Amino acid sequence: MPSEIVHTIGCTAYSVFAILFLWMSRVPRTNSGPGWWAGAMAFALAARLAYQLLLDQTDLAEAVFAYAALVAVEKTLLAIGLVEFLGLKLRHRWFWGALLLAEAWVVIGWLSDIQPIARSVGLAVFNAGFLGYVAWTAFRHRSEIPHHLLLLTAAASAMLVVHWMSAFLIFQAFPNWRVTGFLLGTVLVLVQYLSLLAAVLAEFQRRLVQAEANALDMAFQDPLTGLNNQRYMNTLFEKALVLANRPHQYSAVIFIDLDNFKPINDLAGHHAGDEVLRTVANRLRRCTRSTDICARIGGDEFVVICTQLEATEQVGDIATKLLGELIAPIAVEDKRFVLGASIGISLYPIHGNSLAELLEHADKAMYQIKRSGKNGYRIYSDQPSQTSAGPADR
Repeated sequence: MPSEIVHTIGCTAYSVFAILFLWMSRVPRTNSGPGWWAGAMAFALAARLAYQLLLDQTDLAEAVFAYAALVAVEKTLLAIGLVEFLGLKLRHRWFWGALLLAEAWVVIGWLSDIQPIARSVGLAVFNAGFLGYVAWTAFRHRSEIPHHLLLLTAAASAMLVVHWMSAFLIFQAFPNWRVTGFLLGTVLVLVQYLSLLAAVLAEFQRRLVQAEANALDMAFQDPLTGLNNQRYMNTLFEKALVLANRPHQYSAVIFIDLDNFKPINDLAGHHAGDEVLRTVANRLRRCTRSTDICARIGGDEFVVICTQLEATEQVGDIATKLLGELIAPIAVEDKRFVLGASIGISLYPIHGNSLAELLEHADKAMYQIKRSGKNGYRIYSDQPSQTSAGPADR
């Protein structure tokens, strides 16, 4: 294959990669890794263009000198980009120091009578050293990026180490192999940067999935307590019943309104009130099961939906347990607060088949407790004389 075609392929591919990495670096909240790789690709492109231009106008020595000086920068930016992409705490000054030594060696080799083989050895050692670092670092952190992308980076970089350490010897023995060597190097570099490009895209995908998960959490979660909200209940109530309940089982909608909460906000401030609500939420989580739903639907109003109840009598035990948790003192900083709770209960399917109907009936039962002295529980009945009251309502 003619050298012009090899270099045209390399220049075209490097240009595309440089543009893609530059575009990725401008995506919000993206670390600086892709920006460094865009710079690396730009220097790789400049090295190819300089080599081809000088080779046509002057001699091979000048073309090799320009190519070596620019490629050394490319390898430095490649390594720094990987450090930044992986978030490693490694100072850049070590890379710049090594680059300065490499450039000094290139200049000294150009200005002095050092044998070409000696100049090539020095440059090969530098490039192989940086590529070896990239290979080792990518392999070490291969599990941090999915689909084994960094493992591919490590493999391509390791093969480039071998390529750099052997190419100058092959060039000396077989000068006509230079075009083949450039083609092989181009393919390995493209595989190396393609894997890094895919790694950046994989990171974008991970961020997108996480953002969607966070958005769903915000849509269905109370931001203060971390409990579910009413939107969650409205969306998933029927599905929860289908998944959790078997024939001849019951579910209970337990409506909880905290007693004596307003004075906490008025006297101790909203900060203390927020801490009390978080504590209440944690207690509700602690004394319910994984199949139950805990939600905050208002300022000091909570709902617990208990599924898989074998008998209606079980709801009394659950309400007593919840009430015991809620009347226990709550410490906030150096103060202790004692709450109560008015709890209304409705049963599915006895008191309704929809969440709205069950909540309405549980709310009515809760207000019956409020009117009769607070701090207790009551099971809804459309005949007040048959309403079931909890032992705490005595």
